[in-house]
Amino acid sequence: MIDIWQESFPMRFWDVDKTDRLTLSGTFDFFQEVAIAHAEHLGVGREALERTGQAWILSRMSVMLERRPRLGEPIKVRTWPRGAEKLFAVRDYDIRDESDIPVVKGRSGWVVLDVAKKRPLRPQSVMENMPKNEGIDSLPDGARGLDVIEGLSKKTERNAAYSDIDYNGHVNNARYVQWIQDILDPELLYAARQMRLDINYISEILPGETSEIWAGPAGDKPDTIAVEGRHQDSGLVAFRAELWTGA
Repeated sequence: MIDIWQESFPMRFWDVDKTDRLTLSGTFDFFQEVAIAHAEHLGVGREALERTGQAWILSRMSVMLERRPRLGEPIKVRTWPRGAEKLFAVRDYDIRDESDIPVVKGRSGWVVLDVAKKRPLRPQSVMENMPKNEGIDSLPDGARGLDVIEGLSKKTERNAAYSDIDYNGHVNNARYVQWIQDILDPELLYAARQMRLDINYISEILPGETSEIWAGPAGDKPDTIAVEGRHQDSGLVAFRAELWTGA
């Protein structure tokens, strides 16, 4: 059993923006890939859970880019389980440079879903034989719940199209990050040397559904933008996020 999963990559063309530096959505893609690979290795991947009518669903994610790796730079992407907190299975991540220094850090909270009943289950039974990696924390304050921010304004609408949908039949977690990036002033993202995104996935968006993306200042938090995705038909919140671009 490998407690900490690691894969090496070069920074590729589709991972960066026009400044040749890693994007937020590229980070989520990297973390998604290694999490899936590690779950398969641990015997709790997609097919194993399908046999019991269950599925992993990402509920919360926090990512801090302390430095944005550049195009062509070799990186190591790591992930490891960090036990359970209430209904959440916690998984940590980092991206390390050639000097083995962590330049990107992350923490996620997953739920085990009873697919037929659409109800979350306690993750302990699935995690019984998984390493807990106690004391190995990448982003200890990550995967946090976000408060409602008042005064947001509507920025755009998005229809959940073919390229948005993953194998669970709903909009993929990294696609939401692309939607968030696309409503922002590109110059803000180009200029950011550091960024942090906290996102809560609240209700799924299905193929063909239209969502409204709302955004505005995150209260009194400096250099932070709050974003909500809302189902157009019902007005219910699909996701809530806060993006800091302070450096």
